[in-house]
Amino acid sequence: MVTNPDELYRIDREVVWHAFSQMADYDGLIVESADGCWLTDIHGNRYLDGVSSLWCNVHGHRHPTIDAAIIEQLRRVAHVTSLGMSNPTTIELAQRIVDLAPEGLDHVFFSSDGASAVEVAMKMAFQYWKQIDAPEPNRNTFLAVGNAYHGDTIGTVSVGGISQFHSLFQPLLFSVLRGPCPDTYRHESSTETIPDDCHCARNCDCLAKSTGCRLAKHYLDQYRRILEQHHSSIVAIIVEPLVQGAAGMVMHPPGFLRGLKELSTEFNTLLIADEVAVGMGRTGKLFACEHEDVSPDFLALGKGLTGGYLPMSATLTTNKVWNAFLGDYAQSRSFSHGHTYGGNPLAAAAAIATLNVFEADETLKKLESKERHLSLLLEPLRAHPHVGDIRQKSLMAAIELVSDKRNKTGFPWAQRRGKAVCEVAKRHNVWLRPVGNTVVIMPPLSINNDELTQIVNAIKAGIDETLGAQP
Repeated sequence: MVTNPDELYRIDREVVWHAFSQMADYDGLIVESADGCWLTDIHGNRYLDGVSSLWCNVHGHRHPTIDAAIIEQLRRVAHVTSLGMSNPTTIELAQRIVDLAPEGLDHVFFSSDGASAVEVAMKMAFQYWKQIDAPEPNRNTFLAVGNAYHGDTIGTVSVGGISQFHSLFQPLLFSVLRGPCPDTYRHESSTETIPDDCHCARNCDCLAKSTGCRLAKHYLDQYRRILEQHHSSIVAIIVEPLVQGAAGMVMHPPGFLRGLKELSTEFNTLLIADEVAVGMGRTGKLFACEHEDVSPDFLALGKGLTGGYLPMSATLTTNKVWNAFLGDYAQSRSFSHGHTYGGNPLAAAAAIATLNVFEADETLKKLESKERHLSLLLEPLRAHPHVGDIRQKSLMAAIELVSDKRNKTGFPWAQRRGKAVCEVAKRHNVWLRPVGNTVVIMPPLSINNDELTQIVNAIKAGIDETLGAQP
């Protein structure tokens, strides 16, 4: 076992290939242990985990309930394939998810990561139209949302819309239809289209539904025009409900998701809700779709499903879709897709324990006061000349740094202003990972108010040091 710190750093830089990292100048932390919301590196330095180990740790590290569940499962069996067999733990998890999910999502397909869960939904949706009683073979394209991120498989990259990540692979991708990014901060509408009294354009949290929110209506009108022209060829609409994470924590106007569901029904297409990042309590409800009473045709879950412990994702769907895949063996209507570790019982045990902790600790109920505390902490930062916008949905928050606040002009991507702020925060013992020049806050839901205060104070120190103190 390698224990020498210098050797660990060398191997980590020269052998381990890190995701979304330029290895020529890579110099990351090496975490040896963790507890609650805190990470400890190989030198004994402790850092507050401000991004939940890439948005997946829900109840904190080393939660005793989840630890115990995994240990107990190890005493029975560590792995059972889902091809032709099953196990009680995974069966129990499937039923628990169905019981909690939006109405009508009665079937669960397990995978190992979020991108795979979305890819499963896409492939199921595509195959569905080929196997219904009156097949529609011309349905061969997807309607995606601008600046979307759904993963890094070829299928999910195709429906993704962040060129910084995906433009190189364009020759490998299939074409999709793409609507506008429903952004409440940067929207292309004129003041004539969105009147000054539209509170949603100023990113409030009104309770408007669908056409009640003028900004939502502005975007939905554009999706309606796409559907009017192309609905007969569209397999499904795919959306990250409420918040687009990798786009920079873009917050959708209230009513947009509900309106998209209504459009999918009106134009007889399917709706895929990618809740890999926003599910499992991140938006203040267990599922983001609950905020607007939406039951999609497919719901993809990942990240926090196991509390951030083990790789597992799930694709939920309806009886309508399920029935299209039933038939005699010779009809070849089966869903020919699967991964070795899909439905792994260790991961299933962690997921069941994660759901148990939600109930026992009343996690969602306790979020309300934490959300208010975080909002109060963030408010003074709005006055900084280089803070263009602060966006928040429960404990998901983002601080967008701009060079020109009045014109909402961002800093050039290559300047890495967000990373510079996070490097200062690290010196204040807070670990954060930005999305471009947007500083993201997404801690474990178990975080306390003092820890939230430490995160925001560290960010303020980073902004003041790298962009100048507020006058």
